[in-house]
Amino acid sequence: MRFARLLAFAPQGRLSLTTLVLNRALLNSLPPRLFLPIRRSYTMKKIMLLGALLLSATASLAQAAEEMRIGIEAAYPPFAMKTPDGQITGFDYDIGMALCEEMNVKCVWIEQEFDGLIPALKVRKFDAVLSSLSITPERLKSVDFTKKYYHTPAKLAMKAGTVINDPLTDLKGKKVGVQRSSIYDRYATEVFAPAGIEVVRYGSQNEVFLDLAAGRVDATLADVVNIDDGFLKTDAGKGFALVGPDYNDTKYFGDGAGIAVRKGDKATADKFNAAIDAIRASGKYKAVQDKYFTFNVYGE
Repeated sequence: MRFARLLAFAPQGRLSLTTLVLNRALLNSLPPRLFLPIRRSYTMKKIMLLGALLLSATASLAQAAEEMRIGIEAAYPPFAMKTPDGQITGFDYDIGMALCEEMNVKCVWIEQEFDGLIPALKVRKFDAVLSSLSITPERLKSVDFTKKYYHTPAKLAMKAGTVINDPLTDLKGKKVGVQRSSIYDRYATEVFAPAGIEVVRYGSQNEVFLDLAAGRVDATLADVVNIDDGFLKTDAGKGFALVGPDYNDTKYFGDGAGIAVRKGDKATADKFNAAIDAIRASGKYKAVQDKYFTFNVYGE
């Protein structure tokens, strides 16, 4: 009778695992010769379900491990900027994508203002910073770096026709705009300011260019490529030119731009270093370089 009652719950007289689970009281009342095979089947299905869930969780963790979160400031052309539809582009971005492809990981780009890049890296907002960060002794106190992925000098930009022979003398009493927390800020603060040159700091280099064009500052000290592509080649930069000497003092300007990682994260740095070597050997680096520059941006 009990088994007949149980069958009555099953569609078309067929017993299913769901029917048995939903009618647990009836299941428990079955004689052992009927109950034990059903219980074994139920237990096996539970094990299979648990196994599937574990496999799914493992796959999700593996997928997460294959992501590389990279911090970038997208306001530094031609290294990093936004397209009209809001997408990040530029030399830094394209190099990063080539490196991620070489490492077989997915690049996840996270935008951050320049002066917040290293603090955000240290609190694990991202795994690395690929944003034209120069490798300097000062920065090496708080983060580690990969080998360089490009190296270009710093330069002054002023009104065309301006002659700068001795910057510390010729710029005295003038305003020089720099990007806050950059290597150019540090140099201007420690070298220009004591010589009577007024240092004006901005959140981004694009803001410096706007004020230079408007006459609110007399000069800017920045990367020579950034000045050329981000300012001199634009309408706003007409009537301005590169002036004075190149700035290469490694104490301030470092040994080129590298990818910053957290202190002690040798595994991530090693992956990037191997990938940098690989894309330079394969020609991928040159392909990206030639998209933006007509010279060897990697340097010697």
